[in-house]
Amino acid sequence: MRANTIKPLFFIVLASILLFSCRTDRKTITENNIQFDSITVDKTYHMLEQPDNPGCNLRIKFVYPVKFGNNEVLSQIRKHFIASCFGDMYEELTPEQAVDEYVNIYLEDYKSLEDDFKEEKEKSKDAPVASWFSYYETSSNEITFNKANLLCYSIIFENYTGGAHGAHTHTNVVLNLETGEIVTEDDIFTEGFQDALALMLVDRIAKQNEVENVRELESIGFFSADEIFPNGNFLVDEEGITYYFNEYEIAAYVVGTTRVKLLYSDMKPLLKKDSPVSTLIRD
Repeated sequence: MRANTIKPLFFIVLASILLFSCRTDRKTITENNIQFDSITVDKTYHMLEQPDNPGCNLRIKFVYPVKFGNNEVLSQIRKHFIASCFGDMYEELTPEQAVDEYVNIYLEDYKSLEDDFKEEKEKSKDAPVASWFSYYETSSNEITFNKANLLCYSIIFENYTGGAHGAHTHTNVVLNLETGEIVTEDDIFTEGFQDALALMLVDRIAKQNEVENVRELESIGFFSADEIFPNGNFLVDEEGITYYFNEYEIAAYVVGTTRVKLLYSDMKPLLKKDSPVSTLIRD
């Protein structure tokens, strides 16, 4: 009778040990307790305040943090949001002040072209004035990752100020919510990582474009593969790090923005063990 009770007890204890081991090996990645608000702007102005004249259009959607457990960190990361979206000169302002000031400066800069416009209009007489006086700018930022004390956001910017075509850029920021500071490549990678990471980026870009030899990239609009290096413009998530290369950075305008995702598992030899992203890396 005693032997029969020992066996079930043994298996219960063994199962408990195995279950406990499985639980301790798994990493729980939790959402950060931070709240956001947003400001939206849609402003249009026509030259000399005449609706038939060329004009400018400015659209902004600015998302920013409003509540976090650490007020000092909250203040710091809010400055990063403002500076990265509008410029360093605005970082000491409130979000509302920064947006208002940015809008005012944009419109004043456009209005400064009115003398040139009047001169062109006089020259052209009854002919339509050239379209290069029609400007626009659109910017928005979106939260892409918000876990494990890391907050990532991407700023999407597009503008046209005359010429053949507009410009499009993606600027990415990774913030450490423990310190309030921007996470850099030096925080994540071991010393001397650049060359090895560059090879990984080039190899991945070649695979994305279905070319066998990296030199073939030059035939589809990329510049020299030797000039592709980590540029600090990246986002992180639970799988890896995604680099962004904007127009003209590594390729012709027609190629557009190049996104390259590298998995943590592939970069393991280059990653610091105690980096801000270490909690995202599964063993």
